[in-house]
Amino acid sequence: MFQQILNRFWVRLTGNIDGPLLAIALVLMAFGIATVYSATYDSNNRATGQLLNLGIGVAVMWALAQTPPQKLMRFAVPLYIVGVILLILVFLVGVKVNGARRWLPLGFTRIQPAEILKIAMPLMLAWYFHKYESGLRFRHFVIAGLLLLIPFGLIAKQPDLGTAILVGASGFYVIFFAGLPWKAIIGMIIAGASVAPFAWTMLHGYQRKRILTLIDPTTDPLGSGYHIIQSTIAMGSGGRFGKGWLEGTQTRLEFIPERHTDFIFAVFSEERGLLGNSILLSLYLLLIARGLMISANASTLFARVLGGSITLSFFTYAFVNMGMVSGILPVVGVPLPFMSYGGTALVTLFLGLGILMSIHSHRMLVKK
Repeated sequence: MFQQILNRFWVRLTGNIDGPLLAIALVLMAFGIATVYSATYDSNNRATGQLLNLGIGVAVMWALAQTPPQKLMRFAVPLYIVGVILLILVFLVGVKVNGARRWLPLGFTRIQPAEILKIAMPLMLAWYFHKYESGLRFRHFVIAGLLLLIPFGLIAKQPDLGTAILVGASGFYVIFFAGLPWKAIIGMIIAGASVAPFAWTMLHGYQRKRILTLIDPTTDPLGSGYHIIQSTIAMGSGGRFGKGWLEGTQTRLEFIPERHTDFIFAVFSEERGLLGNSILLSLYLLLIARGLMISANASTLFARVLGGSITLSFFTYAFVNMGMVSGILPVVGVPLPFMSYGGTALVTLFLGLGILMSIHSHRMLVKK
């Protein structure tokens, strides 16, 4: 009897959990926590805090995995509206940190509302296209673009270009998967190229400097080029097999900036080398492949475009961060998924995993 009860409890606990997704995420988290510990060796509370963040993230993931996609649609509009309102409140009562107003104080803690839009944006657009699925017209894609531009502009104005890019990408992926015509995409590319000079003038001074420094970091080795120079030194010194855990000299001597957050990939590369990087890249590819497989097998437009957007958002996270740390993309402050230290960002990632698991476990069987 006890064994039957235990079996039922286990089935209830793990029935909607996708094993491959969870396994990949936990392996990445193990690498991440070990690297956070190494990066903050003199202050172990960061690694302990990341373990707590992991517990919260897994709990949120489990709760979402139990929720059918049809119920998730109910939260699309309210969550989007709340997210936009919170972004507006950031400008009014937000906390300014390192020259950017991104945080909203809640007394005992503070939150970064822009993180909410990483989920709310694709959720909102997936709901919108699902609503008009039977009669999609070009005007619907235009309206979707406007819905995307509102939070994108508010986040970029904070300024937080990195998060704005991620939110913009998550929304664009939904629009693309919903059937955006290639003619429109080509038109957007041409339009973007034509307004590039104007957009350049709209960038903050430090953002323009980061782009110029990308071309030649040595023009400002102690200023805007410092991050790229030190991270590439760390990556190159790792060699084929790395220097070993807790043995990275660039890390120990604190040459790598933001080494437990945005530049954790440099710490990992120095300690694990090319072999470790290859394993890390393989894990991300497996995560993306599994997510796309789940999305392709979904039975509704809402689930397909939402799952596809979340999966490619994981790719965008990893690509932008690794490109930034490697010196092939400007420094924009994007964390490495499941590796970088962070509470809100990590919970958002597990929210995405929970939605993918919900899509997979609640998919309807379609007769061939």
